[in-house]
Amino acid sequence: MTVLPGISRFARGAVVVVLAAAAGCGPRSESITSEAKDNMTAVTGAADTAARGYKAVRRPVVLFFGTSLTAGAGLEPEQAFPALVEKKADSAGLAIRAVNAGLSGETTAGAVRRIDWVLRTPADVIVVEVGANDALRGLSPAAAKSNLETLVASIRKKQPGAEIVIVQMEAPPNFGNVYTRSFRAIYSDVAAREKLTLIPFLLEGVAGVSRYNQADGIHPNVAGERIVADNIWRALQPVISRLDRVRGAG
Repeated sequence: MTVLPGISRFARGAVVVVLAAAAGCGPRSESITSEAKDNMTAVTGAADTAARGYKAVRRPVVLFFGTSLTAGAGLEPEQAFPALVEKKADSAGLAIRAVNAGLSGETTAGAVRRIDWVLRTPADVIVVEVGANDALRGLSPAAAKSNLETLVASIRKKQPGAEIVIVQMEAPPNFGNVYTRSFRAIYSDVAAREKLTLIPFLLEGVAGVSRYNQADGIHPNVAGERIVADNIWRALQPVISRLDRVRGAG
């Protein structure tokens, strides 16, 4: 028998009264008085009402969709920022289930091809981190912007109830100021047009700082991932706070 939390005392009390009466125990076993009937009705009625109104607290799903930076290349899964953000949410009393859908080498064009497969996982929030590999290869900012817009449209079509969050990425300076500015503008433009939450630069405080990066100088190390998780959580916490965390049991 499954007893719903919070009503076991009432339910068990009702069962005891019924069984005692049926077994004929106690000095008044011959008949159940009207007072006893009223009490039993009240107890069982309270249990039924509690059962109908019972709500279970759920852990919203936050899907992190991105590149090797999301995947945590070179690290254990529990060291990557999605897992660290999950721990931060738990500590803040905003428990979530983080799903890491990062893929090394992903470009915005590759992300468009992959998104439908990833969206088979229902999510409450989808954090999109794409573009780093486009920038490293000097790919067209205009094409990257178009791909990001396609990603947003695909998510809204497949999961219209999910809140979309995009992560600001930056281009390295070696392609010149014009390219850097054009690439930077992609994210704020799409966020403003689509009314999305924009997380500031993912690698703020980490990029270019050797002690926070692995030997390749691109991917954060364990210490760097902690900073990245802080960057993400500061912007993501208000989004998580707004989520519906209750569902009916029936």
